[in-house]
Amino acid sequence: MRPISIVLCVALVALNGFSLAPASNRFQWYVLAASLVLALALLVLMLVGRGRRPQAKIDSTEAGNPLPVAAASNQADAEIVSFLATLQDRGRLVDFLMEDITTYDDAQVGAAARVVHQGCKGALQEHFRIRSIREESEGSSVTVPAGYVADEYRLIGNIRGAGPFTGTLVHRGWKTEAVKLPRIVRVEADRPPTIAPAEIELK
Repeated sequence: MRPISIVLCVALVALNGFSLAPASNRFQWYVLAASLVLALALLVLMLVGRGRRPQAKIDSTEAGNPLPVAAASNQADAEIVSFLATLQDRGRLVDFLMEDITTYDDAQVGAAARVVHQGCKGALQEHFRIRSIREESEGSSVTVPAGYVADEYRLIGNIRGAGPFTGTLVHRGWKTEAVKLPRIVRVEADRPPTIAPAEIELK
């Protein structure tokens, strides 16, 4: 599971770095959307991994012929891939991200992004209860209390003392209050599930 987390983190950093480049202004919305999806995937990975508990070892002399059980890491990976498959099915997310969009004009990219946005938003709302961390408008002055939850705030600039801190809200942030991912009953130990099957039209 750790290699997947590293890959997602690197991809997220790359997308955010790309969004800061002046040449990326016309694709900024799409880059931000992709960043949100990667951040969500990383969150799901952490939540699923946190919920796993190491299984106690069973003495072979006490068990007759135990059925093979997939390792917890395989189960978690399969559930993450399953959610990615949902994003592909509902919003064609993987198709969009794997496509070379540099060959299309802005109108074509915008039309495709609308389909991705609508489908993936529906999938998110179906499996997560998401709300913003701050309700104020971005650009307004806000106060972060002392003893704030560390992963809910990223303080930028001159940080002194233990708080409270007053500054300008750059981004409202997002948090999930509930997760309802479908559980996979059977997991193949040697490979993760397929994101989307190849479609063949027979003649």
